[in-house]
Amino acid sequence: MGRSHDVVTQDVPHRQPSPTPSSSGALVWFGHATVLIELDGIRLLTDPVLRARIGPLVRIAAPAQPSDAGVVDCVLLSHLHADHADLPSLRAVQRSGPIIAPASTGEWLTARGLGPVTEAVVGTEVGVGPVSITPVPAAHDGRRWPRGPAPEPIGFLIRGSRSIYFAGDTDLFDEMAELRGSVDLALIPIWGWGRGVGAGHLDPERAAEAVALIEPRVVVPIHWGTFALPKPVRPWAHPASPARRFADLVAQGSPGVELRVLTPGEATQL
Repeated sequence: MGRSHDVVTQDVPHRQPSPTPSSSGALVWFGHATVLIELDGIRLLTDPVLRARIGPLVRIAAPAQPSDAGVVDCVLLSHLHADHADLPSLRAVQRSGPIIAPASTGEWLTARGLGPVTEAVVGTEVGVGPVSITPVPAAHDGRRWPRGPAPEPIGFLIRGSRSIYFAGDTDLFDEMAELRGSVDLALIPIWGWGRGVGAGHLDPERAAEAVALIEPRVVVPIHWGTFALPKPVRPWAHPASPARRFADLVAQGSPGVELRVLTPGEATQL
């Protein structure tokens, strides 16, 4: 498949998080939409993709594997696209509880050895110990190609001593404004892996608009700089370009929001 890409390096301008330890939890961004969230003693893993390659896409960030996440209480699955619902990663992750996934996904996942599954409907609430998980809308095509099911994608609002919004894969939508004032930390997708992003995705400009709508206390950009097509195809001059552009736009449009740009494998306190 040609020479590998350079690993993403930490040269993105960002404001460093406070070094003061937090007793409520932390998160680790493993790359793409895979985030380990530790909140009030509960460990959640979003859209686990923890392999070196998915189909034609190769990992250009630091390596990650399922054992890096340890044992999690449950997995949060936003939709069934292969770069979010990666079957080998899902099977390999150690979890003590269910996969929480959109409605109409349970049968498909269980048939692939991935039960138990809790189907989540927008507006309802799922409790995991002291943490509540509420599915929220997402604007995205959720079909599992080429012939899989097409459940409605979702994001998640996770609430305990802190509140976290995981957007999954989405474009802008009006209901985002309803999250304003309720989110301590937002995990917002800002790019992808190709030459551009189409409908159903956020680019740095639209992601910055999402931040302005939601006004979280802290924003962490995700879904960038992790996978790419092999050379010579390159979506940006450097894999970190989307994050740099996003950082500039957030600084201009939402100066009251703290920006934390992580590189894959990096952690931050909540």
